Amino acid sequence: MQKLTNKEEEIMQILWKLKKAFVKEVLAEITEDQPHYNTLSTIIRNLEEKGFVGHNAFGNTHQYFPIVKMEDYRKRFMNTAIENYFNSSYKNLVSFFAEEEKISAEELREILAIIEKKE
Repeated sequence: MQKLTNKEEEIMQILWKLKKAFVKEVLAEITEDQPHYNTLSTIIRNLEEKGFVGHNAFGNTHQYFPIVKMEDYRKRFMNTAIENYFNSSYKNLVSFFAEEEKISAEELREILAIIEKKE
């Protein structure tokens, strides 16, 4: 599975949310740095070539839908990020968020409870 560009990921987030959409519907969901219709159409076709998106044809228009599940992409992306930025250590990942004050002690206790439940 290929790594997507930031813009491709943004488009995939929209398609995962909408489940199926025409280009104009995807365009309506983009709030910042809205691309031109033709640019967006090209990005979506590129996603289709990469195997992330499929389409149903309705005359000259296409309704696009995700082929790759968000969970599958997230798993791949997270594993790669943890390998590349945290030396394959989940402890380093959690420590990073704790040091950055992005996770509370209460949330850590909740995570610990989940782990202990599985044992």
